[in-house]
Amino acid sequence: MCSRYQSVRLDDDLKRFYKAVSTGLPPDLKPDVFPGYGAPFIRRPREWGSGDEAVPAREARLGTFGLLPHWAKDTKLTKSTYNARSETVAAKPAFRDAWKSAKHCIIPAWAFYEPDWRTGKHIPTRIARSDGRPLGIAGLWSWWKPLAGDEVLSFTMLTINADAHPVMCNYHRPDDEKRMIVLLREEDYDAWLDAPPERSMEFMRACPPEDLVAVGE
Repeated sequence: MCSRYQSVRLDDDLKRFYKAVSTGLPPDLKPDVFPGYGAPFIRRPREWGSGDEAVPAREARLGTFGLLPHWAKDTKLTKSTYNARSETVAAKPAFRDAWKSAKHCIIPAWAFYEPDWRTGKHIPTRIARSDGRPLGIAGLWSWWKPLAGDEVLSFTMLTINADAHPVMCNYHRPDDEKRMIVLLREEDYDAWLDAPPERSMEFMRACPPEDLVAVGE
């Protein structure tokens, strides 16, 4: 499971690589993101489709890494909802509303990190695109309203099995199931954001291994 990644957080990069207009992003976001941290995610604006030409096709919003469904009692849930298994996402209480409502988003990242245990020691490994461009991670977003305070947006990364993936099968503990996040092709960004619930599973596929490069820290 991916619990650490390097976020694309600058307005210029979000516009250049994702054609997303930033909305309400603070200037002091951390580059390395862990569960519970704030980071950008990309979605369709709520006004999208209204006919207003001033509404951008994609917006980058501030969200908490770790999905907070509307019924969450506090933000502690983010420690266990930062990844959503595609095999069970439609049934798990924390994710099923976002999945059935097709609250699709793209999580912009320069790289993500996984543990390499092949030497018997934990070696954090940075995994990025081999062409140097940033990643677009398939995710779900939601909203949560605390008893006191403003509405909080949040997001989770979707994952698939990676036992047979030539690159991602090398990470996590030897006896653990191998998992990987769903990495979207750039040409599929709009299709993912617009896909209805019944088509969501079509995007739950592994990226070609030659598209990734891994470097241990």
